[in-house]
Amino acid sequence: MMRRAAAEFFGTFAMVFVGTGAMVVNDVLGGVVGHVGISLAFGLVVMAMIYSLGEVSGAHINPAVTLAFWAAKRFKSGEVAPYLAAQFGGAIAASFLLLLMFGNHANMGATLPHDTVQQAFIMEVVITAILMFVILGVSTGSRESGIMAGAAVGGTVAMASLFAGPVCGASMNPARSLGPALASGNLQHLWIYLTAPVIGALLAVPLSSLIHNRKVERKPT
Repeated sequence: MMRRAAAEFFGTFAMVFVGTGAMVVNDVLGGVVGHVGISLAFGLVVMAMIYSLGEVSGAHINPAVTLAFWAAKRFKSGEVAPYLAAQFGGAIAASFLLLLMFGNHANMGATLPHDTVQQAFIMEVVITAILMFVILGVSTGSRESGIMAGAAVGGTVAMASLFAGPVCGASMNPARSLGPALASGNLQHLWIYLTAPVIGALLAVPLSSLIHNRKVERKPT
C-alpha cells in the first residue's frame, strides 16, 4: 500500500506541476504556451503517468476516478482513503512548489467558471462522465494500464481541456482543483470542482455497465 500511495502522490504531483505549471508559465512569459499548449501539457502528462505508474497503482491520480472504481466494484474499500490522501497531498505539494518558484500567477492554475456557476457545474459533470467512461472502457480492474490506456485517457483529457477549459477550467479532478485553490487563496468556486467531477465519474459507472455489459464482483475490503 505504501508503494501504491507513493505512486499516486507522485503521479498527481506531476500532473498538477506540469498542467497548472503550464498555465503559470504561460502567464509569467506573456502567453507563449497558449491554450492549445496548456491542453496538450495536461493530456501528455496524464498519458506519461499512466504508462509509468499504471502497473504500480493503476495511475488513478484523481479522487473522482478512485471513487468511481470503488463504485464499479473494482477497488477495495479499505484502499480508498489512502489513495485520496496521496492524491490530494501530491496536488497541494505541486501547487505550493509552483507558488514558491513563480509567485501567484494565473491564480496558480485554479479552475474557475467563465460565465455562470450552473454552466460550469454541468460542464464539469459531463466531461468527467466522458473521461470516466473512457477509463472504465480501457482499464483492467482498477488499473489504467496497457498499450492504449494512456493514449486514450490522455487524449480525452487534452480534448476536454481544449473545448471546455475556457468554460469551466476542465478540472475533472478534485485534487487538481484543490491544490491551486489553496495556493492562490481563491476558494470561492472550489465547491463546484470538489463535487461535479465526483458526480460525473459516478454517473459513468452505470452507463459503462449498461453499454459494455460488464459485471465485476467487489474486491474484499
